[in-house]
Amino acid sequence: MSERVVPESGRRRRRPTKQGAVLSEQLIVDTALRLVARHGAEALSVRRLGAALGADPSALYRYFRNTDALLLALADELIGRAQEGWTATGDWREDLRSMGLRIHASYLAHPQAAVLAAHRTTGRPHETRAVERILGILRTAGFPDALAVRAYHAFVDQALAFAAQDAAALALPEAAREADDAVWHAVYGRLSPDTHPHVAATFPLLAADMSGSGYPFALELMLGAVAALLPADRPGRGPRPVVTRPRAGRSGPPPPSAPAGP
Repeated sequence: MSERVVPESGRRRRRPTKQGAVLSEQLIVDTALRLVARHGAEALSVRRLGAALGADPSALYRYFRNTDALLLALADELIGRAQEGWTATGDWREDLRSMGLRIHASYLAHPQAAVLAAHRTTGRPHETRAVERILGILRTAGFPDALAVRAYHAFVDQALAFAAQDAAALALPEAAREADDAVWHAVYGRLSPDTHPHVAATFPLLAADMSGSGYPFALELMLGAVAALLPADRPGRGPRPVVTRPRAGRSGPPPPSAPAGP
């Protein structure tokens, strides 16, 4: 795609596409997500999108300056979907927990797009709303601004790093995913206690745990560590029991129930 773009006021296309739909930014984003799920990064071309939308490819320039702008819109859409239905409870730990799990689940629902976009900073409305919400949770809980910013940074990076890793595993061809899963039994399950005593002693637990995502437990560890930094005169400080949640398998975690888990 080129570097030209039509101002917001001039974007609306009044005539329906060949598919009978009126072109819009949201329609393009939704269509791009479906195409990326099927074809990966190659789907982000005006030719493929135009064909899927039944529109002249040049019409897409009215909405996105280039393919990178479209990719940022896809990333922002995943962040927006993570926040749908989310409401604050007033318990900062539960609110961060629910936000983190929602981010993770949203990216894993679109693994191909997540692989392309999890590391991007969009500056678009859904992302800015998520940043405002997370910082608001921390500042309202009583974290000093400098600590709130550091906790925000660690929280978001952890969520996106796990989302990117787990999405990359899901985006593998089925045969490759099955081969990776089989390694735990084919290799680790056969290691001798004489050479690998710790692996042999823990293997049943190890194989079961490695079949899912490590994010829910890592998130609890982070929340506990952050809570210990909260000033002593603030509510919500101190240790809290780890909440047991269904493990997020490589096939993707079930969407968390609101408000559990941008």
